[in-house]
Amino acid sequence: MSNIDFELVLKSVVSLPMVRIDRRAFLKSELIKYCPKDQVLDAIENNPAHAGIPVSVINKIADSCINFETNKVSAISFASGLPGGLAMFGTVPADLAQYSGHILRILQKLIYLYGWEELIPEDGRLDDETNNMLTLFVGVMFGANGAATTITKVSAGAAQQASKKLASKALTKGMIYPIVKKVSQAIGVKMTKEIFAKGVSKVIPIVGGVVSGGITYVTYKPMAYKLKRYLGTLKWCNVSYYK
Repeated sequence: MSNIDFELVLKSVVSLPMVRIDRRAFLKSELIKYCPKDQVLDAIENNPAHAGIPVSVINKIADSCINFETNKVSAISFASGLPGGLAMFGTVPADLAQYSGHILRILQKLIYLYGWEELIPEDGRLDDETNNMLTLFVGVMFGANGAATTITKVSAGAAQQASKKLASKALTKGMIYPIVKKVSQAIGVKMTKEIFAKGVSKVIPIVGGVVSGGITYVTYKPMAYKLKRYLGTLKWCNVSYYK
């Protein structure tokens, strides 16, 4: 059994409807529940840390988002319900697309809460910078070696420059590509094991769906929390950095 090609999965899934999270709309809808309008606008134009939004509020919203996306990915397959399903891609099974799509959804929600600019463009086309950044973040969720260290270095450089933009050039340099490539391959190996486990479970009559959903639940949620905890350690995301 060959390993999943994560680069192919990413390119295929990122343009699917409902995968992209609109940063401005998301932050507005979540932050307005806890913060005054002026503070919400500051968070949108800069980031939540710059707006002085307490970490406790960010963490609370993050937990809520993780629970929502976990329950959603465990209960339904939004990809198979799209017009034409995934026939347009052919090489990406519905289960894999569903799982990967929800990984990208919670990834975006968390990084926007903890200070990042919007990553996925409206047309879903990925440039090298965006592809590398998404791969590294997913790598953190899967525990791939080198992913967290690389993001930390890039974000630290951006913070030192007092810029709300990440050091984008660093993400496209030749020295970054080998790391991203290794992270992508590691994700593919881990995804292969995950999807294979689901495939085996579906062979079992009646209980197959329950087992498959359970596997998704117990793997997806810990990965989301792993990314949340990591983001909270970055100086870039720390409210105290701006005070």
